[in-house]
Amino acid sequence: MNSKTLSRADNLQTWLDYLEHGHFKAIDMGLERIKSVASNLDLLNPAPYVITVAGTNGKGSTCRFLEVALMKLGLKVGVYSSPHLIRYNERVRINGRLLDDQAHIDSFAEIDQKKTASLTYFEFSTLSALKLFKEANLDVVILEVGLGGRLDATNIVDPNLAVITSIDIDHVAFLGDNREDIGREKAGIFRANIPVIIGEPDCPQSILAIAQELNSQKFQRNVDWQYEVKDGAFYWQSQTQQFNTLPMPLIPIPNAGTAIATLLKTPFNVSEQVIRETLQEAQMTGRFQQLQAADFAHFSGHKPKAQVIIDVGHNPHAARYLAERLQAVKKAKIFAIFSCLEDKELSGIVQPLAGIIDEWHCVGLDCWRGQSGQAVYDKLVNCLPNATACVYENVDAIAPMLFEQAERKDIILVFGSFHTVADFVLYLEK
Repeated sequence: MNSKTLSRADNLQTWLDYLEHGHFKAIDMGLERIKSVASNLDLLNPAPYVITVAGTNGKGSTCRFLEVALMKLGLKVGVYSSPHLIRYNERVRINGRLLDDQAHIDSFAEIDQKKTASLTYFEFSTLSALKLFKEANLDVVILEVGLGGRLDATNIVDPNLAVITSIDIDHVAFLGDNREDIGREKAGIFRANIPVIIGEPDCPQSILAIAQELNSQKFQRNVDWQYEVKDGAFYWQSQTQQFNTLPMPLIPIPNAGTAIATLLKTPFNVSEQVIRETLQEAQMTGRFQQLQAADFAHFSGHKPKAQVIIDVGHNPHAARYLAERLQAVKKAKIFAIFSCLEDKELSGIVQPLAGIIDEWHCVGLDCWRGQSGQAVYDKLVNCLPNATACVYENVDAIAPMLFEQAERKDIILVFGSFHTVADFVLYLEK
């Protein structure tokens, strides 16, 4: 445990290093400590209306869609999400804007002074977000669950509405190795008599059982609402509402469908026009993001001829979705700059992409739970023995070579982890 005392004069990175060592375990599932501290600081009710979003994938883009739509209604909205891509400040948005370093430092300092228990990095950052939200006098707070649901730090707050985007196998050590157990953990964000939106089409029975037990107002995909894509347009309907020929969303289609279902169960009057505008505006960095010329405007190296796509997908569910998207746009070769954290199921990430990716360029990640490029390579060729693959120390070592080598019809795909994409974005900034 960290015994060092910091002040408001210390910089944000110093504070973040301090938070990383503030508790004897990096991940310590349970709510007793954080709930006690939150209660003492009066942070359990950060806004009049709270939406909590859980799921294996799709949480971030669903939260972003909700944020954009609710702001269009003139509401003051706060969003807490994780992990960040480049800067910690990305984790807290108030009315669509990031806060400066000093706002976070001041919040950390006050919590550190008044806390009555040791806290993990995520617990501390969650309390800080709730504090910043409360001070901003918001109308709505949207909380993205970090891991699971039932024991996640965000679950100290009782939501007015709960969302589950998708269910798949991930974080086995904490959530279980099957969809029923994982669903049970994620349904831990439900509360009695509140609306619960289920975006997972193959919903585990454990989720439905908890919803029934709590008398939740269940709004379930393919039961109570559905969507389809037809002739290049997006259609959404429930038993009481129908939206035809909507614009195609900029976020993954299932998440857009779930977000629309969520908006319609809030007490706010969300019009079709707001939904149309949000579909054309709401997007997320690093979710099958196709980089444009402007993204390379300040890049001093050899600019790529090929299309560059970055994607933070880091589990089997995300990999299957990525495979579908790549098959739709592939014209020639796909070169992957790939890495993942050592505790991830690498085989589940790479197997859906076998035969789609032509060359795998395995890179190391210099971060907590990171691994060397050689370790990634060894696991990859064990899963895909026929893959064309090679090893590099980091993203910086391979990116310039691929920028020169890949032709105009090719794709350079950077994926496998938030850290892989972050390293690539930082390379471009250098």
